[in-house]
Amino acid sequence: MRRETESSAAGLKNRSVPLKTAIDCPIDRHRSFEADFWDRKGKTKVNSYDVYFPHLGIGIRHLVNSISPFGFRIAFYGIIIAIGMLIGILVASRDYQNRGGKADDIQDFALYTIVLAILGARAYYVIFEWGYYSKHPAEILMTRHGGLAIYGGVLTSILCCFLFTRWRKLRFLNMADSGVIGLILGQAIGRWGNFFNAEAFGGYTDSLFAMRLREDIVNQNMLTRSVLDREILVDGVRYIQVHPTFLYESAWNFAVFLFLLLWSRSGKKLFEGQIFFLYLGLYGFGRFFIEGLRTDSLLLWGTKLAVSQLLSAFLVLLSLAAHILMLRRRKEREGNPGGNS
Repeated sequence: MRRETESSAAGLKNRSVPLKTAIDCPIDRHRSFEADFWDRKGKTKVNSYDVYFPHLGIGIRHLVNSISPFGFRIAFYGIIIAIGMLIGILVASRDYQNRGGKADDIQDFALYTIVLAILGARAYYVIFEWGYYSKHPAEILMTRHGGLAIYGGVLTSILCCFLFTRWRKLRFLNMADSGVIGLILGQAIGRWGNFFNAEAFGGYTDSLFAMRLREDIVNQNMLTRSVLDREILVDGVRYIQVHPTFLYESAWNFAVFLFLLLWSRSGKKLFEGQIFFLYLGLYGFGRFFIEGLRTDSLLLWGTKLAVSQLLSAFLVLLSLAAHILMLRRRKEREGNPGGNS
């Protein structure tokens, strides 16, 4: 089965509405999921939500995934990703200035990197779905059909940062310390694009944050047998009830952002590059467990191992190793202040 992960996936129904309608889209709280609802005139019966959190009493009747000002369709996924990028760049620029750097350096780096990061995210996805794309090569560059993996974008951004700092004769770890603060915030915001696409969810759950989705608004490629076996039927409408893993990851990323920002400004940073390596370890740690809940993970060729879990585990180990090495070097320098002279 082909999976469409972490992206505005192919096969999603175009739930586009005019701009005003999207703004007026109601969110109902503390209403019974099985109850019947009526419009203001009391004539039209509305008996279902598109999205509902049954244990929180929060739901959205009509989840739209795009707006169409002047007849031109703009996906919320793209809007949210763009907002996340912009805010992330601004935050990283301010932090880099506080480190004595020039905001222009971060902004120039971002301009060079944005397109390359998108291509990296696409390449990562295609590589691990090669069984499909080897038979449909014409779709490799069709990003509108879905298939962007965040880890591909992250790894590409790190490589671009290294090359950019070499070119500009800047310190890689110093810029990376600021860059990842903006990056993790952008990731936290960007995950909400998955919400509007009704994607990046996990398996069945009846936990506090369980989320119900109308089955007919979800890309059918994402529906696994284990999820469909637990579907819920309400007044003739089929729902799946799943882990909102996009929400878990967004919340984790926001928490990591706050920690990195506070640690960076606390004056307790032990070595240049610590914020960067903390990002790798903390994001990898959270992603490892969240990925284990998902049903649409990219798998290592010929196995049932989730690529993102393997990469996350590697990043955690890399972060730990970097801390041990850097702290050992710092201790050696403090013990031998004269160096080799």
